[in-house]
Amino acid sequence: MNVYDLIIIGAGPAGITAAVYAARKKMNILVISPDIGGQAAWSGDIENYTGYQFISGPDLAAKFEEHMKKYNIELKEGETVIDLKKLVDTALIKTNKGEYRAKAVIVASGKRSRELGAPGEKEFKNKGLTYCATCDGPLFSGKDVAIIGGGNSALDAALQMVKIAKKIYVVNNAARLGGDPIMREKVEKDPIVTVFNESRVTAVLGDKFVNAMKIAVSGEERTVNVQGIFVEIGLIPNTDFAKDLAKNEIGEIRVSNRNQTNIPGIFAAGDVTDVPEKQIIIAAGEGSKACLSAFRYLSEH
Repeated sequence: MNVYDLIIIGAGPAGITAAVYAARKKMNILVISPDIGGQAAWSGDIENYTGYQFISGPDLAAKFEEHMKKYNIELKEGETVIDLKKLVDTALIKTNKGEYRAKAVIVASGKRSRELGAPGEKEFKNKGLTYCATCDGPLFSGKDVAIIGGGNSALDAALQMVKIAKKIYVVNNAARLGGDPIMREKVEKDPIVTVFNESRVTAVLGDKFVNAMKIAVSGEERTVNVQGIFVEIGLIPNTDFAKDLAKNEIGEIRVSNRNQTNIPGIFAAGDVTDVPEKQIIIAAGEGSKACLSAFRYLSEH
C-alpha cells in the first residue's frame, strides 16, 4: 500500500486550502471527500470573502476546485471516510471504497446541517428552504420568511433578516426562546417578527419553490404562507469516523492553536473543530495553518 506524506479528509475551504499549501511544499498528498466545496457550495451570495466583492457559493467553490486542480492533486471524490486509526508511525484511513495510509492526516470534514425531518424538506432544499441565513438571507429581500429554531443561531438569523424580509415567523419548539437575553429581547420586540413557541413544522409546502409551511402550535395545526424557510436548529460535526480524537460536548474536534489534535500526526481544521466562528474565510485560514503544522511535524519526524 502506498504511504502518503499527508492525507486530507474533506474538500471544503479548509481541506482545499490545506491541499494547495501541501502541494506547494511538494508533499505527496491525497484528498478524500464525498464532494467538492463543502458548505461553501451550499451558500447563496457571498459578499464577505476577501478579494471578491460579490460571488455565489457555487462559483467560489468552483474557484477553490480550479485552484486545487492546478497542482494535479490526487483526489478521491465520492468517497466517505468511515474509520481513522493511528498506527505506530502512520495512520490508516478506511473509506466506503478502500484503505489508505499516511504519515500525517488533516481532518477537515466540516459539518452538516441538522435537518427538520419534516415532509417536503428534501424536495425544497435550495428551492426556498436553506440552512444558512448569513449565506442566503439577501435572496429573500421583501419576502415573508420563517426561521426554525429558538437558540442563538436562530436569533442571529432573525436579527439579520429584520433588515431584509417583509415579515418573519420564528418557529420554536420550546416554551420560550433561548439564547442570549439581549438578542432574545430584540427579536421579541421587533414589529415584523411573530414568535410561535411550543411549535414545530409538520410540512413544507410549495410548487417549484416554497410558498407555505404547516406548523403545529400547541398541538393545533395551521398553515402559514412564506417564501423562504431558514432551518437554524444546529449543525452536526462530521466526526463519526474519528472515534479516538478528543471532542467537545457537541462533537467538535478539540485542537491547539497549531491545529494539533490529541493524537500526534493528526491535525484538524475548519468547521469540524472547536475553533470559534464558522465562516468560509476562517476555515480557509485554519486549513493553511493545519498544513504548515503537518509539514513541521513531518520535518521533525
